[in-house]
Amino acid sequence: MEKPYIDSNTSLPEITVKAVLLGAVLSMVLSAANAYFGLFAGLTVSASIPAAVISMALLKVFKNSNILENNLVQTAASAGESLAAGVIFTIPALVIMGYWEEFNYFETMAIALCGGVLGILFTIPLRKALIVEENLKFPEGVATAEVLKTGEEGGKSVKYLVWGSLLGGLFKLADSTFNLWSGLFEKATLVGQKFYGYFSLNLSPALVAVGYIVGLNIAFLVFLGGVITWWIGMPIYIGTNGFESVAAELVELGKFTSVSDVNADNIGGALWSAKMRYLGVGAMVVGGLWALMSLANSLGTAFKAGLQAFKSGGTSMRDQIRTEMDTPMSWVLIGIGVLVVPIFMIYLSAISDVTVSITMTLIMVVAGFLFAAVAGYMAGLVGSSNNPISGVTIATILFASILLLTLMGTGNELSGAAGAILIGAVVCCAAAIAGDNMQDLKAGHVLGATPYKQQIMQVVGVVAGALVIPLVLNILLIGNGIGAPTPEHPESLAAPQATLMMSVAQGIFSGGLPWNIIYVGAGIAVAIILIDQYLKSKESNFRMPVLAVAVGLYLPFELDSSIFVGGVLAYFLTKATKGNKNVERGNNAGLLLASGLITGEALMGILGAGLTVGIMKSGGDPNSMRILEESSSWPGLIIFAAIIFFIYRSVVKVSKEKD
Repeated sequence: MEKPYIDSNTSLPEITVKAVLLGAVLSMVLSAANAYFGLFAGLTVSASIPAAVISMALLKVFKNSNILENNLVQTAASAGESLAAGVIFTIPALVIMGYWEEFNYFETMAIALCGGVLGILFTIPLRKALIVEENLKFPEGVATAEVLKTGEEGGKSVKYLVWGSLLGGLFKLADSTFNLWSGLFEKATLVGQKFYGYFSLNLSPALVAVGYIVGLNIAFLVFLGGVITWWIGMPIYIGTNGFESVAAELVELGKFTSVSDVNADNIGGALWSAKMRYLGVGAMVVGGLWALMSLANSLGTAFKAGLQAFKSGGTSMRDQIRTEMDTPMSWVLIGIGVLVVPIFMIYLSAISDVTVSITMTLIMVVAGFLFAAVAGYMAGLVGSSNNPISGVTIATILFASILLLTLMGTGNELSGAAGAILIGAVVCCAAAIAGDNMQDLKAGHVLGATPYKQQIMQVVGVVAGALVIPLVLNILLIGNGIGAPTPEHPESLAAPQATLMMSVAQGIFSGGLPWNIIYVGAGIAVAIILIDQYLKSKESNFRMPVLAVAVGLYLPFELDSSIFVGGVLAYFLTKATKGNKNVERGNNAGLLLASGLITGEALMGILGAGLTVGIMKSGGDPNSMRILEESSSWPGLIIFAAIIFFIYRSVVKVSKEKD
């Protein structure tokens, strides 16, 4: 067993007033930022390391701060960030489908709070099995612990986070608020009414930052998914059926009013929305099932350990060393029982059927515990940012939709689909929190933290995030729009994940799912899995996790390509800094710059939406801040490239610095 950084016999202040307050505030800020970015990009990344750096910088103001106190602050902060992912992947579907007109504050907060705390409770009996006995890698948890160990250096490195935030925020301000340039570089062509060609690049430094953080391997696979959908699937579909036939089909599906409205510039987006993105559904379902199958033995061990801990009630704290003290199992069981009640009430308000609501609650508890275990284990293998949350959530919603259709029958399309989304929402929040919290507990294990104190701070982070996320969602709904573009919101936040979840749930009840496309997506996933298994047998450094490709299949191409640019940047920086004196310091500077770009752009996006809401409330023109009515993408493309070059030069420079 690895020796903790702080000995188990040494007791340092961990839960302090300043730690709780700072953790709660950072949780609110990061959850707000992640909510915006997830609605925009359809994926999120872990914020544990930026949270740790901010914590170190702020706690240095106080004389008596210590590394374990810092660790608890980042634990709370990253919990809020993860909770946002669980919320925005699912709950916006209720608004997009018209079940809600706005985000009901109490219900949204209750779903987020209950799902998040359940995720914490479900991982408590798994901590010892996955972190101590299995000794999984938990890469982000280990990296966070190492950053915290650097202490003084980590606090100073907050400047890179600040620079990144300023760049991301100013770029977003000039792009979206002032409209100084178009944020989308896009070209499409249609040759002979048969051959369709398309390329687009979203000029968002934050998307490049995501690709940089996940690295070239994952970024390439996301891009590969986009290539399969947009460069292979879509041209084949149009070429086989013919432009006129596809245009007529899109008119029938309500994407256009007449065939004459369809052209090369708009047919791709409409066809992707109506048909091709369902390749991602098929791939997601197969990927989620494959994750369960491939981890069956390991999960079985962890699952049994968890059940045994539940049955035995755990070991008394008095009989444990400080670094192995988990929250008592009796408290865990009471907590689960208490949280089931408000969840049942929410389901009952949506379905108005006691029997069906009880069934939904039982599904949620079983699926929540199972997928919390999956998320926790996968976080140990590949990290929180690469966790298969989307896959298991789609599988949950698909299963829940089929079961609810059986119980409720036809004629309940809206309430039935909403019920499936509500089940998926709680499960998604629990799974998102479980994966991230296991990373935090791993960091604590390395540092010598007290587990039950970390678990308390995880709850603090979830509560803080749950309080602010509904407010942010309503600001973004009014100011930006969420879902498909409308005349009032032509550049609305696409919410790709939530839109996909909605399509699956509604498709089951209406019978409108394009099953042929879903089957093709499933076939693509099987092929990717087989290739990945071959690469595994050859012990290749390059691997092909199927869910990374599945994400690319259903995202708009503009997002796939920008993420790929970030992956390429990471690759060239790895080559350029190899052999330099301070490669690790350079890597940390790059990570913080990238995290700052994401946070700055997201917070400026929320601020812009808030200003728009304020102008609308006062009866003004919401477009009054736009300096240019029509703008070109070329100025943005030049500045976009300049920011990429700035990151490159900064990381290389830091990696060459002497100690």
